[in-house]
Amino acid sequence: MAEFQADGWDMMQSAARQARQAGSVIGGAMVATALLLPVGAHAQAQNGLSNLFGGIFSGQNPAPAQPAPGAPTGAPPWSGEDGASGHPLMTAAAIREAAGNFNNCVAAMWPDAARRNITQENFQRFTAGLSPDLRIMDLMDSQPEFTKSIWAYLDILVNDNRLATGREVLAKYKAQFDATEKATGVDRYIIASIWGIESNYSTQMGDRSVLQSTATLACIGRRQAYFKDEFLSALEILNRGDLRPEQLRGSWAGAFGPTQFMPTAFKRFAVDGDGDGRRDVVDNPTDLIASTANNLKKDGWQAGQTWGFEVVVPQGFNYMLADRAKAMPIAQWEKLGLKRATNQPFPHPAEKAYLLAPAGAQGPGFLMLQNYRVIMKYNPAEAYALAIGHFADRLRGGQPFVQPWPRQERELSRTERLELQQLLAQRGFYKGTPDGQFGGQTREALRHFQASIGVPADGFASSDVLDRLRGR
Repeated sequence: MAEFQADGWDMMQSAARQARQAGSVIGGAMVATALLLPVGAHAQAQNGLSNLFGGIFSGQNPAPAQPAPGAPTGAPPWSGEDGASGHPLMTAAAIREAAGNFNNCVAAMWPDAARRNITQENFQRFTAGLSPDLRIMDLMDSQPEFTKSIWAYLDILVNDNRLATGREVLAKYKAQFDATEKATGVDRYIIASIWGIESNYSTQMGDRSVLQSTATLACIGRRQAYFKDEFLSALEILNRGDLRPEQLRGSWAGAFGPTQFMPTAFKRFAVDGDGDGRRDVVDNPTDLIASTANNLKKDGWQAGQTWGFEVVVPQGFNYMLADRAKAMPIAQWEKLGLKRATNQPFPHPAEKAYLLAPAGAQGPGFLMLQNYRVIMKYNPAEAYALAIGHFADRLRGGQPFVQPWPRQERELSRTERLELQQLLAQRGFYKGTPDGQFGGQTREALRHFQASIGVPADGFASSDVLDRLRGR
């Protein structure tokens, strides 16, 4: 799970699990904040496919990596500056003060650990030598000046090399996918897609100590209560013996393993798929596949159903209807002129769906079903969920999207995004606090502004819309 909610394309940033941590489960398509990623500071471990088809899932225990007491080798130090969020706990002074009290903060969590049946011996063993990784404070509050467009994001994640590896993974672990699909009803291609996009099939899982990262965030910064639960849950995982400390390495936000579980998500969803007494979602393919499927099933996955359909939206369409809260039967969308981009009929016209137009009237539309909402629970970022669904379709032999993206459009800089929100606020359309991050509230304000000037109210933040707000 990513680390913080991400309601719009840009927020997919702060590391992709950002999106996830905010409430959902697992941790992130490691691509990079500037890419709209999921959590963490994105994996830097480039181990190559030898990890995938070599020791990582060979049934042998890999040589234990030495957990670094500090940040990953070569990682830049903390900037020593106030966080961009402006939160009082993210000022440089507050960070230094909390860091000075780090050991006391960790020690003070012993009573909570004891209530979770963690032994005192294990608490002392696993917390010995922990020190704060203050570089995480910069990563938590990062606000990239530029972000990737949805089409650039898809280009990066859904590519021929990753698809080829995904097909090899599906063949290599066919028995595990067969058993899991039969037991849970969760589509194997979705599981393989999450694996591929979250960690590029185990080659980019992150190299920070999960204990150190979550302990740092539990004692320093603006989300201490949230990360205290994650830290104590990580201790529970080690106390139970499901994983070893050297296996608990991942993103700066604490997501770990090929499909990036947060510690609390591991507790809720991890299963012992092969009956060996351990839930090893890092080095055991059976447990990994079964646990990822269990996560989706418990979040409401509908067996035998797809995630959605690419659709052609007619000219003159009322894009005020393109809203997650405005689901209606597919048959009703058809009456409004929407049709599948492939010209095939919809298999179940009575199913309810909502319309997503990620590039506005200039790009393709998508009717999203229940399973898309389930993917959004895994990581609540639309770009991520669309990439997962599309990658899964490609793995099963489907074709690229039919309609073109508006590749001529450039992404607005953070300064321009902030200006756009300020101009919308001045005109009475935007009620929030301008922050340069686009979510549902910004899109809604944009739609109303566009409707007021007689252009398609699609909520797409183009440079043309910004110029119109400027009065040009």
